Amino acid sequence: WRSASVQNQHLTYSELNDRANQLAHHLFALGVGRGDFVGLFVERSLEMVIALFATLKVGAAYVPIDPAYPSDRVTFMLDDAQVSVLVTQEHMRTRIPPYHGQIVPVDTDRPNIDQMPRTKLPRHEHGDDLAYMIYTSGSTGQPKGAMNTHSGICNRLLWMQAAYHLEPDDRILQKTPFSFDVSVWEFFWPLLTGAGLVMADPEG
Repeated sequence: WRSASVQNQHLTYSELNDRANQLAHHLFALGVGRGDFVGLFVERSLEMVIALFATLKVGAAYVPIDPAYPSDRVTFMLDDAQVSVLVTQEHMRTRIPPYHGQIVPVDTDRPNIDQMPRTKLPRHEHGDDLAYMIYTSGSTGQPKGAMNTHSGICNRLLWMQAAYHLEPDDRILQKTPFSFDVSVWEFFWPLLTGAGLVMADPEG
């Protein structure tokens, strides 16, 4: 079954797993590991889904950064989260404010990433490990990073599946900006159950 699709592109579960493993190995080679924060500065796309899973596979937590954010907000988030690696797309690089960490454009770096193993990294996840840090809007002051663990996400997803019973023939539209926590179940619930994930166009 297709696991994710956008603009007539699609990935099977096997392809998604392989590419996420390869990107995870690439991030590991750059020094990313358990407890680190990886910034994701990407438009809604298959690369976004791959980067989400790769970050979790390497043991890090993802920090979603909307490319539409003002540059000063992006700078604050990168500094506050101490992001050492920023995953992006080549056409997004001009929107990144001055940044001294490592930048990984997943599309133009694809030839190098494709050389990495497709096997899972030899590591063991723990339920208390952080999965993401999503920043608040900052409407009442400075934005704050709200963190969640693997066990917290799993608890929510298992409850949703028990309540709503997704099946492999079902499709879920991923439309919420990934800088909002509602996006988390949109990404992971269908892929937990064998259903299809359909990505809305950027700004769509």
